[in-house]
Formats: sequence, structure tokens, C-alpha cells
Amino acid sequence: DLRKQARQLENELDLKLVSFSKLCTSYSSSRDGRRDRYSSDTTPLLNGSSQDRMFETMAVEIEQLLGKLTGINDKMAEYTNSAGVPSLNAALMHTLQRHRDILQDYTHEFHKTKANFLAIRERENLLGSVRKDIESYKSASGVNNRRTELFLKEHEHLRNSDRLIEETISIAMATKENMTSQRGMLKSIQSKMNTLANRFPAVNSLIQRINLRKQRDSLILGGVIGVCTILLLLYAFH
Repeated sequence: DLRKQARQLENELDLKLVSFSKLCTSYSSSRDGRRDRYSSDTTPLLNGSSQDRMFETMAVEIEQLLGKLTGINDKMAEYTNSAGVPSLNAALMHTLQRHRDILQDYTHEFHKTKANFLAIRERENLLGSVRKDIESYKSASGVNNRRTELFLKEHEHLRNSDRLIEETISIAMATKENMTSQRGMLKSIQSKMNTLANRFPAVNSLIQRINLRKQRDSLILGGVIGVCTILLLLYAFH
């Protein structure tokens, strides 16, 4: 259950970070486009203010998701360290370490993107009155946006591959547990069969002894009857 919650939070973080990165990369280009439509740099940039508010909202949401994911990872660590969990299960430790690495990557990516956004916003505010620098930055930003899109696509492919690997590990762990339980059942059945097999020879030996005792008693009784009959015949003819 903790791993499912962690994967759900990771998926939400992945989508939030992609949107957050797109917002940051499109911030400066959108401001440049608005400056081209107005003749004065003193025109209020209402859309820029809305982007700033959107940035603050998304940053708070991502920080909350990172806090939740950190709590889930701490709970998984407590579970792996509990007394009822086998200490030699390498798959559990690998899974926990993988989730920690994902959390670290998301945290680093968030802080890096946030720092880039703040740097871009500060640069835009400082260079708002210089049209030549804005145009050069706009052209450079377009190239960076294309590179960023390619990096984001490659990053998404890598995340999908990691999810497939995690699902494969989960299936392998479930299969291992099922095989372990089946092996225990087979051992129990085998022990019962051995117990029954050991009991049957003792029962057969007891039955054979009873039959031998019956045959001996029958022979003794027949001999006594025969001797008595002979004695009676001898007495009668005498």
C-alpha cells in the first residue's frame, strides 16, 4: 500500500514538474511577445502577474507533494526496519532506495527549475528597458526551449522505463511469495504422507500377529478335540 501511494505521488509530481518547467521556460518568451505589441515598456504586464501567481501556486503544490512523498518514504523505511520483516530481503531494500533516489531527483529538479525561474524573472525585470538585449535573449530562449522540450521528452521516457521496472519487480516479488507458500504446503503434505506410510507397516504387522495367534489357537483346539475323541473311542470299544 505504501508503494502504491508513493507511485501515485511520483506520477503527480512528474506531471506537476513538467508543467512547472514549461511555465518557467515560456515565461520570458511570453513577456517578450507582449513587449513587441506595446510601444512603451511601462505598459502593465497583467499576464506576467498571472504567471507569477501561477508559479507561486504550483511551487506550493509541489512542495506539499514532496513533503507527502518524504513521509511515505519514511514509513517504508520504518516498515523495512520492523521486526516482522525479513532482514535479508534485498528486493525491499532496492525498492526503498529507488524511491529515495526518485524523491531526491524530483527535489533537485524542483529547486533547480525554481531557481532558474527566479533568475529569469530577475533578469527580465532588470533588462525590461533594453530592447536589444531582450531580442537576443528571446532568440536564445527559443533554442533553449527546443532543447528543454527534447530533454523533457527523454526524461519522460526514462520515468516510464523506471515504472515498468518497478512493476516487474513487484510481480517478481509476488510470484516469489506465492511459490514460497506453495512450497510450504507441499512440505506439509509430504510430511503427512510419510506419517501415514510409517503407520501402515505397523498396522500390517499387528494384523499378521493376530492371524498367527488365531491359527495357533485353532491348531491347539483341534488337537485337544482329536485326543478326546480317540480316548472316547478307545474307552467305548474296550
